[in-house]
Amino acid sequence: MLALLAEGYHKAGQYDKGLSLITEALGTVERTGERWHETELHWLKGTLLLAGSSQNEVEAEARFRQAIAVAQVQGAKSMELRAATSLARLWSKQGKGIEACSLLAPLYGWFTEGFDTADLKEAKVLLDELK
Repeated sequence: MLALLAEGYHKAGQYDKGLSLITEALGTVERTGERWHETELHWLKGTLLLAGSSQNEVEAEARFRQAIAVAQVQGAKSMELRAATSLARLWSKQGKGIEACSLLAPLYGWFTEGFDTADLKEAKVLLDELK
C-alpha cells in the first residue's frame, strides 16, 4: 500500500514524500522478510530519485540495478523489463546507448506475447531510439 501512495506522490510531484514512504516500505521488507513487492519498491525509488533531481543519477542507477537483481531471483520478467527500461533510459541520457541497448534488447527478445502492454511498448520505443 505504501508503494501505491508513493506513486500518487510521484504523480503529484511530491517526490520527497514518495521517497519517505518507499524508505519506510523497504524497511518493512527487511524487518518482515516479505519480498513480494521488493522489485517494484527499488524501481519506484529510482524513479522518484530521478524525478526529484538529475543529481540523483548514481543512486537511481543503483536502485534500478537492485530491482533487476531482485526480479531475476524472483523470475519476475515483467518487473525486470520495467527496471531495465528505466536503467537503459538513464544510460541513454548519459551517452551510453550501446550499453543501454545491450541490456534491454535480450530482455525484450525474451517475450513472446503481451506486446500491447505498456511496459513492452515503452521498451520497444526506447530500443528503436537506441538503434
